[in-house]
Amino acid sequence: MTETLVVNPDTKFIRDVLGEGGEDLKKCYQCATCSSVCALSSEEIPFPRKQMIQAQWGLKDRLLGDPAIWLCHNCGDCTVRCPRDVKPGAVMGALRAQAIKNYAFPRFMGTLTSQPRYLPLLLAVPVLIFGAIAAWGPRDATGELEFASVFADPVLEGLFWVVALLAIIVYVVGIARMVRALRSAGHDGKILPALIPAAVEIVSHKRFAECGAEKSRYWGHLLTLFGFLGLFVVGAVVGMGALSGLIHPPLSIFNPLKLLANISTLVIAAGLIVMLVERMGSREDRGPNTYFDWFFLLVLAGIVLTGMLSEILRLGESTTLMYPVYFVHLVLIFCLFIYGPYSKFSHFIYRTIAMAATWDRRAQTVTKVMTTKEAFA
Repeated sequence: MTETLVVNPDTKFIRDVLGEGGEDLKKCYQCATCSSVCALSSEEIPFPRKQMIQAQWGLKDRLLGDPAIWLCHNCGDCTVRCPRDVKPGAVMGALRAQAIKNYAFPRFMGTLTSQPRYLPLLLAVPVLIFGAIAAWGPRDATGELEFASVFADPVLEGLFWVVALLAIIVYVVGIARMVRALRSAGHDGKILPALIPAAVEIVSHKRFAECGAEKSRYWGHLLTLFGFLGLFVVGAVVGMGALSGLIHPPLSIFNPLKLLANISTLVIAAGLIVMLVERMGSREDRGPNTYFDWFFLLVLAGIVLTGMLSEILRLGESTTLMYPVYFVHLVLIFCLFIYGPYSKFSHFIYRTIAMAATWDRRAQTVTKVMTTKEAFA
């Protein structure tokens, strides 16, 4: 007896993918060139050909529960070899953007952060908060020229710990929704045991190194990641130290934590320059640059720039500029914390889960390749 498969296309999902950067989706005629040339695709977890046809059919549930959309790094290998000038990597990026909106908690935040018309509203929240702190918050009475003279450290530490807690809650709910989608789509790989090796693989950027079309993306992402991790460590240590009374900001410029922060800032600045140059010049190779692509990148670049300027202006005792620049710095940090789960920043989290969920299957692929090579050796 023949089984009949009924397909109920989600036409809104198709329109959303087209509008999110997957504008060439309908041009794909399933030649399979993309999957054949992709160094990251495999027999067990093929992409992007399967995802292209599923996106054309509007199979939203299958795609949002497909870990393969996160295994794609949009390196451009498939795009430069497509005979129809389709950009499969851009379509996969659009699918990831839709997945992030679907996992979002609360869901309306996924909509607010994905559309530029809501940007003034998103910025207004931290502007009002830090404006109130500057106008009515407590002051550091030491008389020294420090940021705490306007933005008291205890107030900022308390605020950002609350914001960090809210971000963690959002990520936990998003991860739960992602895992539920993976299980509903039939992906039952064990996630917890593979989280550490998956995270190590991401930190090492091993998969990025296998991409061929855009080698500069490897260095841009690697430098940005390690610079960010360095700043994260410093922020966490100083935050916990200030909360416990063991550390008293501001730190001396020769303090080891301060040195690590400055080195990490230079590293992340170099990575961001590479990424910005690459993104501005690779539209033909990789696809259109969308608001979703730019939001996180520009917020992070703004944090780095205003952070460097703030320190320079403080050392130069520029009372006229140091506080306004630091105000912008605080606003952007707030945006990174609270809006990060709805932006490309969340790729790090969701990609780790997807790689962990497919770890066993990908390990089998590596074993098969090694066995084949040994047989012909």
